[in-house]
Amino acid sequence: MSKSGRVLVAMSGGIDSSVAAVMLHEQGYEVVGMTMKTWDYASSGGNRKETGCCSLDSINDARNIAVQLGFPHYIIDIREEFGDFVINHFTDEYIAGRTPNPCVLCNTHIKWDALLRRADQLGCDFIATGHYANIREENGRYVISKGLDEHKDQSYALWGISQKSLSRTIFPLGGLRKSEIRQMALERGFTELVNKPESYEICFIPDNDYRGFLKRRVEGLEESVAGGEFVLEDGTVVGKHEGYPFYTIGQRKGLGIALGFPAYVTRIEKDLNRVVLGNFDDLAKNAMTVGKLSMGKYADLIGKPIPTITKVRYNDPGTEAIIEQEGDKMKVHFLRGVNAIAPGQAAVFYEGNDVVGGGWIESNYNLDYKLDIFS
Repeated sequence: MSKSGRVLVAMSGGIDSSVAAVMLHEQGYEVVGMTMKTWDYASSGGNRKETGCCSLDSINDARNIAVQLGFPHYIIDIREEFGDFVINHFTDEYIAGRTPNPCVLCNTHIKWDALLRRADQLGCDFIATGHYANIREENGRYVISKGLDEHKDQSYALWGISQKSLSRTIFPLGGLRKSEIRQMALERGFTELVNKPESYEICFIPDNDYRGFLKRRVEGLEESVAGGEFVLEDGTVVGKHEGYPFYTIGQRKGLGIALGFPAYVTRIEKDLNRVVLGNFDDLAKNAMTVGKLSMGKYADLIGKPIPTITKVRYNDPGTEAIIEQEGDKMKVHFLRGVNAIAPGQAAVFYEGNDVVGGGWIESNYNLDYKLDIFS
């Protein structure tokens, strides 16, 4: 038995998870590699070659690392649970006029649960992934914080992991930069990993055509929503659109309409099959409601509003905001207007580098107020 313990490492076949497994192996952990098959590309109906974490090439790349280092590697098929939860949710959210974030949902509700179940079956003390984030125990809570490499930080996608799951989680890459990861791979002879292109698209939409995916998945969708109205903020009808599920808040390109000014989608009115258009300034909102909270650094903040930096999308640098918990919802008041706050996306609250918690955006709006707490 290893003195450090037995750890189940989620291996996608990419450089990050592979180096994470190598690091733990070199640190004396008894490593078990596991690759999760979440999606069958043949059933997606897309027109792009199979790539990414579910492809046969990626599975083989992960297994090759395990063979070279002499630890076991398993493949688990979670396509059914992934499809039932993540893909159905993705579809349902667009049909509801919202913009889903399937990667966050998969991390927090599918992958961690699946890993922990298999970890228990295999007698593993811990699970580990190649995410760029850190974790520590403080005041009886497990706190996720940003990874050292600010350009690769993935803490935004991890807010929904339960305290119980975090107690058994290791993030080996949190204190490293991407350049260091590449150098480590080169030094150990894993040249193919360094040259392997990274995948950024949604795993079950390899061609990045979510409209086509929805049309193929929901029978009769295109016909049922076509011909809705484009309207301006004052209700003026300015044209027809292809159907409200095929647009997202903040979208400018691909609208198929010319208004004489740069037009953006500012609101989706699902019940009326209307897409509201406005100028860039119309996108800004200074408040939102966030539901289905998962608290991190603190168990709750009821009666204890605090200043935070709040992110409303993955690549959002964040905006100063006061968050105020009311039951299972969070009222968020921004210091200034934030563009394209999209219901259905995740909101994550930070105190310094620490994740205070997160949830799903339910609504956005404007309030007339001045926040003095930041002055």
